Amino acid sequence: MTEEIGADYVIVGSGSAGAVLAARLSADPARSVVVLEAGGEDKDKFIHIPAGFAKLFQTDYDWNYFTEPQAGLDGRSVYWPRGKTFGGSSSLNAMMWVRGFEADYEDWAQAAGPGWGFASAVEHFRAIENVEGSTREDHGSDGPLHVSHQRSPRSATSVFLRAVAERGYTVEEANLPEPQGFTQTMVTQRGGRRWSTADGYLRPAMKRPNLTVLAEATATRVLFDGNRAVGVEYSRGGSLRTITARKEVILCGGAINTPQLLMLSGIGDRAELDRHGIEVRQHAPEVGANLQDHLAAALGYRVDSDSLFAAEKPVQLLNYLLRHRGMLTSNVGEAYGFVRSTSELDHPDLELVFAPAPFFHEGLQDPTEHAVVLAAVLLRPYSRGTITLASKDPLAKPLIDPKYLSDERDRAALMAGLLACCELADTAAMKEVLRGLCYPPDAPGAPESEETRAMALNGYSHTLYHPAGTCRMGSDEQSVVDPQLRVRGVEGLRVADASVMPVLVRGHTHAPSVFIGSRAAELLSAE
Repeated sequence: MTEEIGADYVIVGSGSAGAVLAARLSADPARSVVVLEAGGEDKDKFIHIPAGFAKLFQTDYDWNYFTEPQAGLDGRSVYWPRGKTFGGSSSLNAMMWVRGFEADYEDWAQAAGPGWGFASAVEHFRAIENVEGSTREDHGSDGPLHVSHQRSPRSATSVFLRAVAERGYTVEEANLPEPQGFTQTMVTQRGGRRWSTADGYLRPAMKRPNLTVLAEATATRVLFDGNRAVGVEYSRGGSLRTITARKEVILCGGAINTPQLLMLSGIGDRAELDRHGIEVRQHAPEVGANLQDHLAAALGYRVDSDSLFAAEKPVQLLNYLLRHRGMLTSNVGEAYGFVRSTSELDHPDLELVFAPAPFFHEGLQDPTEHAVVLAAVLLRPYSRGTITLASKDPLAKPLIDPKYLSDERDRAALMAGLLACCELADTAAMKEVLRGLCYPPDAPGAPESEETRAMALNGYSHTLYHPAGTCRMGSDEQSVVDPQLRVRGVEGLRVADASVMPVLVRGHTHAPSVFIGSRAAELLSAE
């Protein structure tokens, strides 16, 4: 086993939080930082061409996970793409910059203290964002992460926004503290190209002599001296190596890989670790528990033209290469809004997303015709799942069981969301462009029928790529990490990624994950 030169801080993962943390910590030349990234550099052209993100699915840039068969979804295993490259899933996602609700962060503050509340989040977002053309006081204008308006939205997207107004919904600015209506999506792009946390944070910081990023280095376990984390063992080039952390190890691998690594390191539920013959260092039953995800159920409608089905035509490629405009700049989910499944709710529990694209079959099959999608997304699932180990082999994929729709309240909400999609499709505005239902295929009835909606949900729903909660932070002793993100029961080890979210945000997890990375840097710098 080879031992690398040590560093003050060893960060596992260079994704939405890890890249931010690496850049912020290494800004102090007195600190040395090493980042272990399981994937390679973000060189593939489809990482940088916004509409091409599905081309990255099931490639070397993707962890290519599948869930366990889901009883609530006709026994299907659901595909979970996760970024395995510089920038992590920020290099693979749909670039939607959705902060979430003020109430989300107040829920976090209730669990883990005021440093996680909305006022703190806004302060961090101001420093994170470089929002194109914004004059809002709560937006940043010179942060490392570029956030822009859609560069070349499809005509159907403006039709959709007319349709929501026709149905009585408001059309409003993006990222208000309490969103109540619909908006065109703000995206993490710069000049029509994806702008990931690798672009905004990691790559500029890599010019510093005190930051080292080791690509294709898969962490296999955290190393301890007594009760203190002192380094990381990792696999690189077919051999095991170790690196020493003089101050701390910070896990930023995300809601799947971080609990997996903790369990491989002896931190987890005693029965789970005993089952695999792993020595228990800290009995922590909630490691890998509390898994939450946003489930999306969609209806697809044929259109005559101007959908992203034509994005790969030569004229579009030329437009992109010469001007960085046209269909290839699309993030696919070009508009969204928030609605309630029942009027009694204090806050919306559903997001409706419009995509002027035939994004069907989890993005794993090439489309055959022009179409658009109206999707309902459950924002605050009652169902809770787990991440567990398949074996003690650190290179084996963990078992992912989100237990979708195990709570019947989730099914009822999504069925209501699909009905809301049908109502939007039935507006005069949308009837101008829609030419009939084409997805789910062979639907048994009209789009609004219970049978068709149930087919869309049970047979064709998919993740919106937002797993969270598996290393929950909190002030209570049962939480995996404390409000300072320190792993309970050991020293010198923290977690900073979507796994620490006590509850999912009503929106998307990219922006909150960047906030978590920024907040972690603040906590470490204060010590």
